[in-house]
Amino acid sequence: MDGHATSFHAELTAATAAGRDFLLAAPAVRDALGGRISTARYRAFLTQAYHHVRHTLPLLLALGGRLPDRHAALRRDVVHYCEEEVGHEQWILDDIAATGGDADAAARSTPHPATDAMVGYAWDTVLRRNPVGFFGMVFVLEGTSVALALQAADRIQAQTGLPPTAFRYLRSHGHLDQDHVQHLAGILARLDDHADRAAVRDCARTMYWLYGNVFRAVDAPAFAP
Repeated sequence: MDGHATSFHAELTAATAAGRDFLLAAPAVRDALGGRISTARYRAFLTQAYHHVRHTLPLLLALGGRLPDRHAALRRDVVHYCEEEVGHEQWILDDIAATGGDADAAARSTPHPATDAMVGYAWDTVLRRNPVGFFGMVFVLEGTSVALALQAADRIQAQTGLPPTAFRYLRSHGHLDQDHVQHLAGILARLDDHADRAAVRDCARTMYWLYGNVFRAVDAPAFAP
């Protein structure tokens, strides 16, 4: 990682500290890391994860098509992300089934409003705002995954006794996103325009709060449309 990448990555980390703290303070996050998550709560998390992860590839495809010509070089990075993200929503459904849950019912369920809000903001960023801002969402999701996924998977498995096949999404992302964080730092280093950096920063700040509410939705009463 070069100095330029480090400076913007460090700036982004500092600028989003309050939102990151809000996410980490979610009871579901604290309890997962503390080994106090039931199978039902884990399944509720997976269901909401499905409802936002299934948008990742469509969002990336839309992003690639809306990048201005001055960011033509970023299209190769978007293609790389697309190749990495194919099929991840199915991993989640398979994990739900491995917990003893009904994967088809989860796929047919209505997302919690908090999840809808996060997905809606991501689409708004790509389609109506500066599409480069979407890398702020990447920063949040991948950073959170690296910080939490592997440790949470181990603690939840120890608490619930679920089989390893119930944790493909968490464990795969925990490993994959370690490389992705380095890749993202290289992308951020190439964003020299002030407006582009501001768009990434604004998206990341907002996304931490929205994603924090998704984790809180795990403990909310079932949403009935």
